[in-house]
Amino acid sequence: MEMYSISETAGMTGISTYTLRYYEKIGLLPSPDRQNGRKRSYTEGDLKLVSFIKSLKDTGMSLEDIQEFIKGGCILDQIKTSEKGELYPSLNKRIDILTKHIKELHRKKAELEDIISTANVKLGIYQELLAEENEGEDK
Repeated sequence: MEMYSISETAGMTGISTYTLRYYEKIGLLPSPDRQNGRKRSYTEGDLKLVSFIKSLKDTGMSLEDIQEFIKGGCILDQIKTSEKGELYPSLNKRIDILTKHIKELHRKKAELEDIISTANVKLGIYQELLAEENEGEDK
């Protein structure tokens, strides 16, 4: 099995070594294996988890919600080993977190659309002023 150092993991996931250590400290990431009891070693599975956490973080999800969302591991892995009813609490929790997060993303999207609209109006005004100035110089 391929193992990666903390710096290789950081480079491949876009998460700094400092952040990886922090995520480990707060329990967001499990403690990785250690080579010779010292250097952290990350597996492909660890890289996938770090990348997934980064994707959630990139959408603006809070670390608390990410922690709650990934608690209990991968639902897809659990489907293979669990009874159907055992997954409902975890699925419902994840649905609640994602629903809340999507509502917040829509709110931010509307806010950004307003900002873009205002910026476009300003840009149009400035372009008109510049065009009028250039017309006056041509005469």
